Amino acid sequence: MKRIILLTFMVAGIISASAQNQSIYDFKVETIDGKTFDFSTLKGKKIMIVNTASKCGLTPQYEELEKLYSDFGAGGDFVILGFPANNFMNQEPGTNEEIQVFCSENYGVTFPMMSKISVKGKDIHPLYKWLTTKELNGVKDSEVTWNFQKYLIDEKGNLFEVIPPREKPTSEKVLNWITSR
Repeated sequence: MKRIILLTFMVAGIISASAQNQSIYDFKVETIDGKTFDFSTLKGKKIMIVNTASKCGLTPQYEELEKLYSDFGAGGDFVILGFPANNFMNQEPGTNEEIQVFCSENYGVTFPMMSKISVKGKDIHPLYKWLTTKELNGVKDSEVTWNFQKYLIDEKGNLFEVIPPREKPTSEKVLNWITSR
């Protein structure tokens, strides 16, 4: 009986340790146009992950996100990844194609947009499960509270900070993080 209990604790410890060893670079997602995007291609870059919506009071943040991307993403050391999500008051009802057209025509978005996903609830996407669960990301638990919540990932693939939805993408905190070495 003692062996079974010991074995159970050992297996639980191994599972827990492997969960904490998961990295952002282990994820692959689908782009808004249906291609596979591999996070391992972003090693050495700072990453901002943001859940987006087209019919939200915060939707104008697309403009600031695009400015941030054009100012700092051109050098290749910083990237923004947009993840459309319809988790809050049906504010992203469109298809991937409709979202892509909306972003391009209204905000000139050039940063990579991913396929529409769920960022909370029973159908949460595995990436967002990692972003919001300390046991998985090794840093902190969080909850996506609204559209345009930003997750900052450092050059080593570690969760660095969660930026609330109403905080502008070009806030001093974000700019200082992007420009710090």
